[in-house]
Amino acid sequence: MPQEATRAKRGTRPHRVAVLVLTGVIPFELGIPYRIFGKATSPEGRSLYEVVTCAPEPGLVRTDADFTITVEHGPQALAEADTVVIPASYELGPVYEEGRLTEPLAAALARVRPGARMVSICTGSYVLAAAGLLDGRPATTHWRSTDHFQQLFPQVKVDPDVLFVDDGDVLTSAGVASGIDLCLHIVRRDHGTSVANEVARRSVVPPYRDGGQAQYIQRPVPEPQRATTAAARAWALSRLDRPIQLRDMAEQEAMSVRTFTRRFREETGVSPGQWLLLRRVERARHLLEETDLPVDRVARDAGFGTAQSLRQHLQAALGVSPTAYRRTFRAAAAAAGS
Repeated sequence: MPQEATRAKRGTRPHRVAVLVLTGVIPFELGIPYRIFGKATSPEGRSLYEVVTCAPEPGLVRTDADFTITVEHGPQALAEADTVVIPASYELGPVYEEGRLTEPLAAALARVRPGARMVSICTGSYVLAAAGLLDGRPATTHWRSTDHFQQLFPQVKVDPDVLFVDDGDVLTSAGVASGIDLCLHIVRRDHGTSVANEVARRSVVPPYRDGGQAQYIQRPVPEPQRATTAAARAWALSRLDRPIQLRDMAEQEAMSVRTFTRRFREETGVSPGQWLLLRRVERARHLLEETDLPVDRVARDAGFGTAQSLRQHLQAALGVSPTAYRRTFRAAAAAAGS
């Protein structure tokens, strides 16, 4: 259920995102929330999020680079947040070494209001786990830290192979760029594909990488003189409304099915079938959000064939029916525009 569907209960102010900065923060990851949430706007151009940076103690905060930053807001900003984002830090001290929050950090997190959405980027997941927010829940972190993370927090269901995990009110991502994927996913969850895609275009990043994609892709950049599967992917995207067989995609690259399947997974982190299903789900979401086409027509245009097939796949991917999905986003859009 989109978070923005509850905006009417809170008034028309933008959704407040508090970014909690810790000593040793990685500047790249610190900038992700503002770059993604801060640039999300309604069709009328109104900001959909308000991003505030805060620290357990305001003032100078050392980063892992050769400069410090000045954080003006203290932990009181957490009490006013609808979403709290914790970027990675390389100096987590007892959080990383013992799985224990420091007193200032524990006091800061105690200010977070019940029901606020909690988000971590990379090793920010250690903070969520040390606070007990991941107990018994699925989560991820940077692939280089997953073994240590699991040993330190055995009660967490760690998935080392995904870009991010959405467990409703608690979301965790893997390293660095996967924080962009997670933040775009949240925007898409809150406001739909059109808003998220526009943010992605402005940021010049891919609009969608599925959370279940592998963290480490064997050959994200092809070797010189090595055939890729890019043309097959472009071909498939241009004809999602028609049946597409694996052999058809392989023929676009003049490869055997076996070779094509191996290369495809090396380059994208998922199988051709998984990739095609994700693209069709994304297409269906866009049509449900942006058009009044009947559900059976949406199913045909997205390549699912029948409304029943679309319902099954959308339920599996998002946990809602096509009608419920459309109704939810129409209500959220109306609240956002009020």
